[in-house]
Amino acid sequence: MSSPQILTLTPSDNIAVALRKLAAGALLGPDNFVAGEEIPSGHKLALADIKAGEKIIKYGQVIGVATQDIARGAHVHVQNVAMTSFQRKQEFGEQATPENILPVSERATFDGYRRASGAVGTRNYVGIVTSVNCSASAAKLLAKEAERSGLLDSYPGVDGIVPIVHGAGCSIATDDESFRKLQRAIWGYATHPNFASVLMLGLGCETNQIPLMLEAYGRPVDESFQYYTLQSAGGTRKSIEKGLVWLESAMQEASKAKREPLDASHLSLALQCGGSDGYSGITANPALGHAVDLLVKNGGTAALAETPEIYGAENLLTDRAASPEVGRKLVDLLEWWEDYAAKHGSEMNNNPTPGNKLGGLTTILEKSLGAVAKAGSTNLKGVYQYGEKITAKGLVFVDSPGYDPVSITGEVASGCNMICFTTGRGSCYGNKPVPSIKIASNSIMYHHMQDDMDINCGTIAEGAETVAEAGERIFEAILKTASGHRTKSEALDVGDAEFAPWQTYAQM
Repeated sequence: MSSPQILTLTPSDNIAVALRKLAAGALLGPDNFVAGEEIPSGHKLALADIKAGEKIIKYGQVIGVATQDIARGAHVHVQNVAMTSFQRKQEFGEQATPENILPVSERATFDGYRRASGAVGTRNYVGIVTSVNCSASAAKLLAKEAERSGLLDSYPGVDGIVPIVHGAGCSIATDDESFRKLQRAIWGYATHPNFASVLMLGLGCETNQIPLMLEAYGRPVDESFQYYTLQSAGGTRKSIEKGLVWLESAMQEASKAKREPLDASHLSLALQCGGSDGYSGITANPALGHAVDLLVKNGGTAALAETPEIYGAENLLTDRAASPEVGRKLVDLLEWWEDYAAKHGSEMNNNPTPGNKLGGLTTILEKSLGAVAKAGSTNLKGVYQYGEKITAKGLVFVDSPGYDPVSITGEVASGCNMICFTTGRGSCYGNKPVPSIKIASNSIMYHHMQDDMDINCGTIAEGAETVAEAGERIFEAILKTASGHRTKSEALDVGDAEFAPWQTYAQM
């Protein structure tokens, strides 16, 4: 049952989504089907009487259970729906399909920077990466002094100088996965191909010793990476003076980098959704999923993340895992998260935020089913730890929290050189050194926050274009942005404060 006012996603659903705000008594279909009360835009209403204890079905999947009798046409949300626990059937790889990758000569192309390491960048920044919070202020002062001196003006081919600072790096154990998460995040940025050169700046006595990091991960072979500590340089002022000398040389080298045509297999796209609403799973996320399918067909890579936000929908990924081992690896991550949440007195259904609920999302199951749509329909080729380098081509998964800055930090550290960020409530996120394309799920928010939004997918709900047509627009925007076109967040110069490594360790 569908009308211009409501949308039913699958024939087995017992709810529909309101495509606009519905007044109480609004006629919605035959048999005197009316809205029993006011239904906000993007929210759910019952298509039939639902008894207490019965499952609520959306996308053809269970998203919760009715906590009371719900009349046909009534608002279906947190006041009458609760999270339910049940086991999804896991069929590791049973729905995997043969790959259909275009030959190199037929692939879409973009203009990127080929680095000496063989990696490809979409931007040309110079970075100052800190090993510990104790050197953060010096890194900021160094970047500020370089800007004040007019150094940037002399090198228009360089996108900027970015200080990568954080609040960690000391008084922590060094022999566990928590510490490795932090190191991988720092090292992933220090070696990211969107940086032409990087200075790593430490204090000197911190737990996260730079020489030990080089020993663990291997020092880059060229001169694009340098490091020193404030203590070895003689303090803050002398460190800044030394840094300015290095920056002059680094900027000269960075200015020599030139874009060249490259096929889309060199793109690695971080997938993210933040401030989701009831439209996200039917407009922006499926459209991005179509773009992901196009990218994978052209030999590229797309990384899904936000592990708590696939909870309850993981079967849609494990069923098309490239191997049972890949599927099992994803389930192992979710089991770790269940234990992690319990240890902190939390639960997986705590994830939907007040903003998500105001936008129409009721449970984590509903949110996850919409979020997984970003991943498209191709096989899941790999599952990676937070900040672990991605080596597979195609669709992959990177473990992370659902908190957007922390999650994207992990994806970028894993090697993603582009970001697509869908949002229903509105996001003002930006990232340096990686451009972030923000995709609106509904037209009202898109127009209200147009200075921050790059693409509007509200057109799908309005019937103006299909999911595939919107997905093709997104794919073209990815190629254009990778070639140098600035996103809205770049035009606003947003992205200096978004490096946020995931901290799961005990701070001693």
